[in-house]
Amino acid sequence: MASAIHPASLCLFVPTGNSSTNLFFFRNRSRIILTQKKCRVGVSQHKRVISCCSVEPFPRRRICRRDLALVVLGLSSVSITLPFSATLADEELKMASFMDEINAYSYLYPVELPSKKFLFKWVESRKPERYSSAAPLSPDARLRIVSERVDIIDNLIISVTIGPPNSKFIKSTDKSTWAAKDVADSVLSDKSALRVTSSQRLAESSVLDAHSNEIDGERYWYYEYLVRKSPTRLDQESIYRHYLSSTAERDGYLYSLSASTLSPQWKKMGPFLEKTANSFRLVSPTEEYVPPYKDPWRFW
Repeated sequence: MASAIHPASLCLFVPTGNSSTNLFFFRNRSRIILTQKKCRVGVSQHKRVISCCSVEPFPRRRICRRDLALVVLGLSSVSITLPFSATLADEELKMASFMDEINAYSYLYPVELPSKKFLFKWVESRKPERYSSAAPLSPDARLRIVSERVDIIDNLIISVTIGPPNSKFIKSTDKSTWAAKDVADSVLSDKSALRVTSSQRLAESSVLDAHSNEIDGERYWYYEYLVRKSPTRLDQESIYRHYLSSTAERDGYLYSLSASTLSPQWKKMGPFLEKTANSFRLVSPTEEYVPPYKDPWRFW
């Protein structure tokens, strides 16, 4: 006999008894733009432009629904063996482009390793939506998820959040003076569903590296971190989620992409997530763009 949990866009069936197989079903309401090219996507003068670029290497409506997905991803890691080795990071990787015209940003994400006939299994768990109606990550609703996609088989999550800077860490309005570690702390201090202080939220995460880079006149801050709350345990070893993030500022708000997997899979999946984090770009707004400060009362 099976029990079923039905979040807004995710259905999870967990067989009981001695069964060792979990079946996961998603309803994909994706409205994405796919381009099988290793290129950056931008918008200029109301036209989509795809142009190849070199990227600086990385030195390294409901909260309960997202938390459930994270738990499922953690549990599914126990029995998964990836069909490729870490050396494939340098292999030709096919990536697709994603454009969110509502919030005016883009990024690339991996879709296939042709030589190994390996396909990523992405599902858009949160379609793009305006900041005012997006799901909050903390009780004060400062930081919100405006889009998210998951590969539940390979334990991957790519999410984009928007929120104002935390004045505890970012005290100046001149973003050219912002330190990468301060930007990382600002974002992470608001990234928790628990009713705790920003300092307690920050303590859940460990920033491993942080740096910044200017691309096409826009400053981007990059940081790598672990999230230590509620780790999955396997053979007495704690398993955490390992993240790479990229953040940029526009209209007084921080736009952040986070790509993550579980720590045991980092050597295999980390290089692919690095490409995604490095590809994140704010693009020129179109008529579809909705600034985060517009109509804060509107939730649809």
